[in-house]
Amino acid sequence: MLSWVVTFLVIALIAGLLGFGGLAGASIEIAKIIFFIAIVLFLVSAVVGLARGRRI
Repeated sequence: MLSWVVTFLVIALIAGLLGFGGLAGASIEIAKIIFFIAIVLFLVSAVVGLARGRRI
């Protein structure tokens, strides 16, 4: 999922360099949304992992 963030960030940087401000802004917003979704999923996964504990 973080690869999508990097992809949209690269698209935004290239679009910004070429003068496509609207496309760059939209790509940055999409990258932010996907990044925060990834952070939330990571935190949920960590909490569930800690709640289950390690059973050997």
